Amino acid sequence: MPIYEYVCSNCKLKFELLKAMSQSDEGATCPSCGRSAKRVLSLFSKSSDGSPSSSGGNSCSTCASDSCSSCSL
Repeated sequence: MPIYEYVCSNCKLKFELLKAMSQSDEGATCPSCGRSAKRVLSLFSKSSDGSPSSSGGNSCSTCASDSCSSCSL
């Protein structure tokens, strides 16, 4: 099952949920305030070895490095 990223429209909390692909279009309930949260596009995913990977460029938008060895990801 894939992990989907959500953001709460009320308190702006970002969180992830493991859901079946058949439930990918369903919203989620914010674990902080209990309000509705919408799914957002994740900017990176984990590669087969568990390390972060991105679709080109730097692994993180705020990082100048080309690898995650210099950060905590």
